[in-house]
Amino acid sequence: MTKVRDFLGPYRLARLIRMGSSCQVWEAIESETGDRYALKVLRPDFREDKTEIGFLKNEFEIAHTMNHPNVIKIHELVLTGTVPFLVLELFSELNMKQALRRGPESLAYMLSKVIEQSTEGLYYLHSKGYVHCDIKPDNFLVSRDGDVKVIDFTISQKIRTGLAKLFGGKAKNIQGTRSYMSPEQIRGSALDARSDIYSFGCVLFELVTGKPPYTGESPNDLLNKHISAAIPSPVVANDNVTQEYAAVIKSTMAKKPDDRPQSMWDLLKTIRATKIFKKQPRIPESSIFDDFPTAGRISKQQ
Repeated sequence: MTKVRDFLGPYRLARLIRMGSSCQVWEAIESETGDRYALKVLRPDFREDKTEIGFLKNEFEIAHTMNHPNVIKIHELVLTGTVPFLVLELFSELNMKQALRRGPESLAYMLSKVIEQSTEGLYYLHSKGYVHCDIKPDNFLVSRDGDVKVIDFTISQKIRTGLAKLFGGKAKNIQGTRSYMSPEQIRGSALDARSDIYSFGCVLFELVTGKPPYTGESPNDLLNKHISAAIPSPVVANDNVTQEYAAVIKSTMAKKPDDRPQSMWDLLKTIRATKIFKKQPRIPESSIFDDFPTAGRISKQQ
């Protein structure tokens, strides 16, 4: 249990929000101002790991200048002590994946807003010249009111242009989450906004069905399905989904980047004009947000 003496610099650790494979996320209070933040802290086994420290540096370098209501704000990277950490704005602790474990109906009643805000955040990221590279439900925080923030820029990268795109070569290390990786990401090719659009299409599928579009008997089987398997229709799993929304998903998950929407702005315009459900879902009697009392709490810095 966290004690009052548990500080990282001026930040008092108040509550562990989430435990990841290499990081912990804490709610923390700045001792002088009383302002609340989220700290992304490397776990003890990784605090001298140059690769993990490099991921923190990359995330800070990309996100600290971002200023958009649908992108998480990163304030500071601290490497001076023995514990490397990032200081972020404190937002909802609930992500899409957690909500979907309750079933797609947990977000269905406000899904249009959730999807639009997610798309707007990604469009802003792309407009700044970056591709996220790890779009998945886990990396969208959602508040009780349906507000969304894109998070986790650990493996995000600059979009190559010009000669860098032509002669940059294949990626040495293929990174991403297998259930959401685009065919070109799997092949190690240069990535642009259309790769994120593919991954976001997988998220759009999961938001109305409760499951990713592809599963596999092995990691390689799963990756091969992204490359060559037919694009599944969400209507099979949820007959309340409109054919128009299914068509949007099909376009985003096209195997060839040229066959997808060419920008998140193009996709956003289509989404705004597309009805998701034949019959509008009701608000659930038992809300997933009741399990997360701080979901949607806004910190003073916003």
